[in-house]
Amino acid sequence: MIVVREANRDDAPEISRIFRACYGKDYAYPQFYDLELLTKMIYTDDTVILVAEDEDTGELLGTASVICQVGANSDLTGEFGRLAVDPGKRNLGVGKLLMHERLNRIRERLEVGMMDARVVHPYTLKIAEKSGFHPVGFEPLKMLISGRESIALMIRYFGQALSLRNNHPRIIPEVYPVACLAFENCGIKYDAIVDEFSSSYPMIEGYELEELTSEGYSSLLRIQRGRVSNREIFGPLRLHYGVFKHKATQSRYLIAKEDGRVVGAVGFTFDEIEKASRIFELISLNDDVIRFLLTNLERHLREDYKAEFVEIDVSAYAPRMQRTLIELNFVPVAYLPAWVFHDVERLDAVRMARINVPLDLGEIHLSEKVQKIADVVMKAFRQKDIVPEVLDALEMMDLLKGCSKEQAHRLACLCSVRQLDEGAVLFERDQDATEMYVILAGEIEVYMPHSEEPIASVKAGECLGEISFLTRKKHSASAIASKHTRVAVLTNDELNQLVRQRTDIGLLLYRNLAHGLGEKLQRQDLVVSEKKES
Repeated sequence: MIVVREANRDDAPEISRIFRACYGKDYAYPQFYDLELLTKMIYTDDTVILVAEDEDTGELLGTASVICQVGANSDLTGEFGRLAVDPGKRNLGVGKLLMHERLNRIRERLEVGMMDARVVHPYTLKIAEKSGFHPVGFEPLKMLISGRESIALMIRYFGQALSLRNNHPRIIPEVYPVACLAFENCGIKYDAIVDEFSSSYPMIEGYELEELTSEGYSSLLRIQRGRVSNREIFGPLRLHYGVFKHKATQSRYLIAKEDGRVVGAVGFTFDEIEKASRIFELISLNDDVIRFLLTNLERHLREDYKAEFVEIDVSAYAPRMQRTLIELNFVPVAYLPAWVFHDVERLDAVRMARINVPLDLGEIHLSEKVQKIADVVMKAFRQKDIVPEVLDALEMMDLLKGCSKEQAHRLACLCSVRQLDEGAVLFERDQDATEMYVILAGEIEVYMPHSEEPIASVKAGECLGEISFLTRKKHSASAIASKHTRVAVLTNDELNQLVRQRTDIGLLLYRNLAHGLGEKLQRQDLVVSEKKES
């Protein structure tokens, strides 16, 4: 007979033993290994720790917890975590019993429950979905246990959570795919507005940068924007919690000064064991200092702290901040409806992450719904790695003549990259033209039927296939790589979708393509006439 009850101080050694048996000596949350800290957690009002006990022997078989009010704007929100079952007692239904009892005990205390479900085995994910938790995100390599592990982000609503939700968030196109899946999984009618035109915050240099000390605390506290109004970043801490609280939680602030005056700051935590950071607050006197702070903090975390994983929760109603983080190589990994409690309503949030290590996920076990979200997230990470290279190539061409940085970035994000070995065929004559190509490196030679010599060579920085792409006709020649070549690929379907959404980009692109096409035809006519004369 297995019973589930609240833990007491005498259970601390056994709880610690179970965690060590499950996770080894290097668990990401060391407080579960420290008996004194664990005992404090057991008696903390904001934490519910349960144990599953064999009624006959008194042996503890497993443990689970709920940490309530996990964030500064997360009242009535709780994290369902730290579920561990003794490895020798699995397949007895212990995990299901612990989950069921957790839900019963906190049902009246919470409006939103969140869970980081491990995906190295199927157990946690299966229990979460059967218990009414919905997948809203996938965070690759977030946790460090024996190695870096990925998690599925799960959410469940209680009471009046969704009735308090603020409608019609404004999200950028890069957030749209994961937001759609989150709405669908949670059974919420999609109502987000895709913002195609909001630009990122400008990069303005010239500020002095230093870490916050008690001397600058009062000056920063007087700035309201980002702290009590116009909040665009949310997290578990806030400046007004006080210097002592920040020291106790190892949180820090980078501050920007102008002529000795504090004009903004960004707050962050860094876990030495996890090599992970969270950005939790951004305070600014005006727009000008925002990107400066985020850019320097990202570099500071990557170069000085050697952070492997950085995450940030952004308001789903702040497209400029979303766009800025995209340009700093953050990727949307989750969409959290009604996650943040603010004033009299609950706001949606977008979780974004930057990963500074190779994306090797290892063996993982995903449900069908989580797999769909993981595919979207991983595609975005792969795209992020190639966008700078594609953008550099595009900016050297007349293809982007007249385009703004934001317009060029949107177009580059549509491209994929293809590798071709020497002699590989890119396309053949009479093949349907559904793609256009930009040569990133190497060379492509164009051949007419039964021709042993190429009629043209296309090198790095040049377009290929745009004639058929524009006219919607089949290719009139074949294209073969003369050496190892990398090409950026833009499909007709993706371009058409972008043009429908952004007529401004479509007009510039088609104008530039037509101009470039005219010049290319003139060059080819000249080559043909020279051959005839010779």
